[in-house]
Amino acid sequence: MRTEIIISVLLSCCSLILQTTPSQAEEGEAPKESSVSFTGPDFKDVISLRTAGSPRVSPDGSAVLYTVREADWEGNRFDTEIWLAREGEDPFPLTRTKDNSSSDARWSPDGKKVAFLADRGDGSQIWLISSWGGEARALTAVEDGVAGFEWSPDGTRLAVALTDPQDSDRKKLEEALGSFSLEDQDFQNTHLWLLDVEGALGRAAGAELPAEEDMADEAAKEEGEEAEQNEDTPSPFRRLTSGSEFTVDTYRWSPEGRSIAFDHRPDPRIESFSHADLSILDVETGETRPLVTQPGPDSDPWWSPNGEWVVFSTGDGDPAYYLNTELAKVPAAGGDIEVLTEDFDENATAVAWLDDGIRFLALDRTTRRLYRLDPGSRAVEQVSIEGAPRILWAVDFSKDGQTMAFQAEGVDTLDEVYRVEADSGRAQRLSNTTEQTNGWSVGNREVIEWESQDGSMVEGVLLTPDDFDPGVEHPLLVIIHGGPAWLSFPALAYTYVYPVQQWLENGAVILMPNYRGSAGYGEAFRSLNVRNLGVGDAWDVLSGVDHLVAQRFVDTDRIGAMGWSQGGYISAFLTTSSDRFAAISVGAGISNWMTYYVNTDIHPFTRHYLESTPWSDPEIYAKTSPMTYINSASTPTLIQHGEFDRRVPTPNAYELYQGLQDSGVPVELVIYKGFGHGIRKPKELLAAVWHNWQFFAKWIWDEDVVIPTE
Repeated sequence: MRTEIIISVLLSCCSLILQTTPSQAEEGEAPKESSVSFTGPDFKDVISLRTAGSPRVSPDGSAVLYTVREADWEGNRFDTEIWLAREGEDPFPLTRTKDNSSSDARWSPDGKKVAFLADRGDGSQIWLISSWGGEARALTAVEDGVAGFEWSPDGTRLAVALTDPQDSDRKKLEEALGSFSLEDQDFQNTHLWLLDVEGALGRAAGAELPAEEDMADEAAKEEGEEAEQNEDTPSPFRRLTSGSEFTVDTYRWSPEGRSIAFDHRPDPRIESFSHADLSILDVETGETRPLVTQPGPDSDPWWSPNGEWVVFSTGDGDPAYYLNTELAKVPAAGGDIEVLTEDFDENATAVAWLDDGIRFLALDRTTRRLYRLDPGSRAVEQVSIEGAPRILWAVDFSKDGQTMAFQAEGVDTLDEVYRVEADSGRAQRLSNTTEQTNGWSVGNREVIEWESQDGSMVEGVLLTPDDFDPGVEHPLLVIIHGGPAWLSFPALAYTYVYPVQQWLENGAVILMPNYRGSAGYGEAFRSLNVRNLGVGDAWDVLSGVDHLVAQRFVDTDRIGAMGWSQGGYISAFLTTSSDRFAAISVGAGISNWMTYYVNTDIHPFTRHYLESTPWSDPEIYAKTSPMTYINSASTPTLIQHGEFDRRVPTPNAYELYQGLQDSGVPVELVIYKGFGHGIRKPKELLAAVWHNWQFFAKWIWDEDVVIPTE
């Protein structure tokens, strides 16, 4: 029976499981006790940074809605409210949702009203407010909440996405036999409903769904007078799609308002994305006809301004995770599909179809840019925006396409919301989140490049302290991003579980490698770790370390590594296959591909990257699994994992933990209670930051840090 010590940290709401292995104090000189203080921001300051995003420009372009998210430490949550910025006026909060959030704001087509989602104690419902402010009114009172909505072009109706409730037969079965789940069979699909806005406003508490016909009499008896009143005023909801054969994801109204294009897949499982197809719904008749039914994922439909075409995202018949996502068009009446971005070597995400062409966002190395695509010639050109930061996350346009609002961040800015007129091309900043960092020492940030073991060129972000002296040896910490099809880029602040700002203040240099498989470098680079996961990734990380060591400013005895998700997997691979690091932190990482394959909610991920199942090719699963090399592990390791992680289930954490214990390697395991793949609450985020600070302080700085409880 292994020895476990359970440490309850008051500020963390998590359990910390520590292996009782010999510490530095037992092997040699005791670590120095350290009281933690910073001249710059502390951990809580960084987590508390407000963020702005989700811009929505008014139909006439004169105003922009956006969200502001901030930490509520007393309630231990992140709250989001909707702000409004009018031309020539200071922005102000349009919503104030007590003890919860408002989001997904959408202008009415006439610009006079704003509909949004808010949970005010009865699930996520649609609310309506004047664009000049005032009290919001509930449009819906749906028992299981609203998944999303879209205004009709004339502003009289909403297309509403609702997740079907559990059916009555299943409820009766569970009443008789208790609760259970049939894997890959128990689904609650999402379907489209039509909501009459005026009819909903006539309901003081919001519109409910109509009772099922076969339950109408029973419902009327139970509801009494209220049910009788509802018979006189029928529900303003009307079902548009139904059935167990598919679930609806993205949907958009046609310009004239008679049809809705939507994508759908067989069931809500994440892995079913590879079977997504497109259909067109006639709103008045409810008739649905297929539009795109080819193999592979096809999703995210956008109408042409004249309603004659639909552009959509496609895998072009191949669902592999690492291949480019293309944009294609198809006649709205049905017909041949034409891929438009075959010559553009990155994932393209459509954001609008304007009179002069399609707009899409795409990564370009460590930037994310806006592009214009001519749907006739297929010509692509970058859209130049004066004053825009290097990473554009979200874009929205006015009705005539002449005004744009966007969310972006850069080397010297946090996420901000901007507005730009087509005739000037100059961005005007609307939000003011960056001011929170005034007076902070954020260090220096640059993009560097090196050659990996197999000759591949790899980029990464290098962070150095403000007073960086290349003639002095510094601790080096390597932070490995997740994905793998994602990237690291130079940013003003980093706000997840790694105390980047404080490590810089403590004299460390930080490398964030964009290892093979990262997005932004084209399909061939993203494919380099196919059947080479972990192995090739480790080449890129270790060669990056060598590149910096050769410049003589790295203390080779004080090098650490860490990462979350795919970055956690690479960290786990490094901790069992390399002795280069003094300490490694594994966040939600894969330790055994077979264990992962049979437990995850995205089984195709492994089949795509390893091009086999563990039953057909156990050798490739062994070659790329950290556990294969566990007997040669020697690096002290911290493992961090969410209790209910479905993406990388906890058996991966426990397997690595037990293996390192059996190999006599110092190891700590932290399980964050109630969380899945990410840590989503302020206090637990703070706990995770402290755990990384404490762990690396011990093994890199030889300091014994006691986590404060006040």
